Amino acid sequence: MKPTLADATRGRVLFGGDYNPEQWPEETWPEDVRLMRDAGVNSVTLGVFSWAKLEPEPGRREFGWLDRLMDLMHENGIGVVLATPTCSPPPWLGRLHPDTLPRDADGRIEWWGGRQHFSHSSATYRRYAAAITEDLAARYAAHPALTMWHINNEYCTFDHGDEAAAAFRRWLRERYGTLDALNSAWGTAFWSQGYDTWDGILPPRRVHYLHNPAQVLDFRRFTSDMLLECYTAERDIVRRHTPHLPVTSNFMPLWFGQDAWRWAAEEDVVSVDLYPDPRDPLGAQRGALVHDLTRSQARGPWMLMEQAAGPVNWRGVNHPKPRGLNRLWSFQAVARGADAVCYFQWRQSRQGAEKFHSGMVSHAGEQGRTYQEVRQLGNELARIGPQVAGRHSGAEIAILHDWHSWWAGAHEGRLSTEVDLPDVLHAWHRALWESHLGTDFAHPEHDLSRYKCVLVPQLYLLTDTAIANLLAYVRDGGTLVSGFLTGVADEDDRVRPGGMDARLRELFGIRTLHEWWPLEPGETVECDGFRGTLWSEEIEPEPGAAETVPYKGGELDGLPAVLRRGRAWYVSTLPEPDALRALLARIAAEAGVRPVLDGLPAGVEAVRRGELLFLLNHGREPVAVEVPGTHHELLGDTTVTGEVTLGRYGVAVLRS
Repeated sequence: MKPTLADATRGRVLFGGDYNPEQWPEETWPEDVRLMRDAGVNSVTLGVFSWAKLEPEPGRREFGWLDRLMDLMHENGIGVVLATPTCSPPPWLGRLHPDTLPRDADGRIEWWGGRQHFSHSSATYRRYAAAITEDLAARYAAHPALTMWHINNEYCTFDHGDEAAAAFRRWLRERYGTLDALNSAWGTAFWSQGYDTWDGILPPRRVHYLHNPAQVLDFRRFTSDMLLECYTAERDIVRRHTPHLPVTSNFMPLWFGQDAWRWAAEEDVVSVDLYPDPRDPLGAQRGALVHDLTRSQARGPWMLMEQAAGPVNWRGVNHPKPRGLNRLWSFQAVARGADAVCYFQWRQSRQGAEKFHSGMVSHAGEQGRTYQEVRQLGNELARIGPQVAGRHSGAEIAILHDWHSWWAGAHEGRLSTEVDLPDVLHAWHRALWESHLGTDFAHPEHDLSRYKCVLVPQLYLLTDTAIANLLAYVRDGGTLVSGFLTGVADEDDRVRPGGMDARLRELFGIRTLHEWWPLEPGETVECDGFRGTLWSEEIEPEPGAAETVPYKGGELDGLPAVLRRGRAWYVSTLPEPDALRALLARIAAEAGVRPVLDGLPAGVEAVRRGELLFLLNHGREPVAVEVPGTHHELLGDTTVTGEVTLGRYGVAVLRS
């Protein structure tokens, strides 16, 4: 049985973050520990960017400083998530071994001087990465401070170079077996692209016009797989030394470059980095979507590996978090399943590219607002940790998402560049979030039987297995709601006859899908009772469809914008937010799904986790929330009856 996050948390919520003490004089370390203890920090991540410090020249190890840090953490009751430093190789590796450096689609080398400058396909890189990982694992396997392994960091490297090209060809041989099968899958009869030898196949480098979409799709699959090979190679090394300790690598939120469903299956702990914009009025909803997706990938508690205590440094204008927002968003993550709340980074850097990225201890130091808020949060998490850690509540609604469908639908030759899948996902998730309807995410081939309602905002590419799964779900009594551009292509990005799979057309009551009608930026289409945005479709329904909402006016006048047949709904446009919320709330209610709490004031979010009810005020003004019955409010250790008052960005955690 593989280890889990519970083996690291031990009934607590982990609280801390990346600690990069090599940036500071060693005299600073005791002061760091004093502040950590005062703030309730119980976990730090060490070594993420330390390869050059650990191996200043090929084969020479410098572990003394890390030995002292590991001992210091243990002496002060702070656990260590020890990272393999392989995301940022030292300059000597690229200088001595240029084959370790990745190339972009134009053939340009990505040099050292930043980070992530490694070729995932380079045998030399993998050899050096394995060696430093082996030595770290052997040295610290028995250290009492070690609680978890963190492999690499934010895997996101693309490589179009010669070594990647050779690996791509090997990957394609394994996938297709023969050139005839590859030529068929890629549709190379178009534009005279047929391959007569494997050696003629390259990554999608710069071309005169559009790339072959199936080639691009496979290259994205290949890239995700090559990075996963890098992860599992290092994971297997540390697992051999410490089979009892969990292993993770941090996702970026809704990241385009990884098939995160496949990756999550290879991780003991699913973790994510999350940086919503504090000026974004929908920042809380965007965070909630990532929480729900990560919890679903983890199938239970998960780890918030990184967030910002204040501003970041990579937006055009980097705003700090207003007073209370860091606490609010941290509790939102806990409410939605996080058993770890961590930051990049502990102490704000004075040098380097991220010196204006905030830390738990900002440039203002101990007396600064940032640290004081971090201190409050850490002590509150310590108070509720034993009552929340390990608890999990499943939702009754699932949103389906698949990276392969996203990759295929994002090709440069698509019908509308205005259609961006993350925006569509956020629109549908927002409708549920604002209705206080709990949401999981699932892959379209997952078992969906536990859900009362399944939503498909958009799945351009669907395998035959996925389609059969959806049909079986509806046949067995589930309610399915699909958005536009779903079921258009098979797994090779081959458009299905009729523009949508025939089985899905029958399911939704679509006789003919005549044309897709994408909308211009800002353009809307009138429907009966609402306006649609982004997209519309010329659909001829089957006679006797149970319910339709027609378009009004224009080319599509009288044709269905929304079509229902039995328990299957098809929405051929993107309704404006209020309309989409009303539609999905109605469908959910008919399927037997109820909100977490009724009658909530605007801006208040209610989430259940286990036996606890979290109330989160995303507004700047105090609000009163009706909560029938008597409850114990954990943060204030008070008893409340009938009503809870939430201050600006206020939080309450109730146990009945």
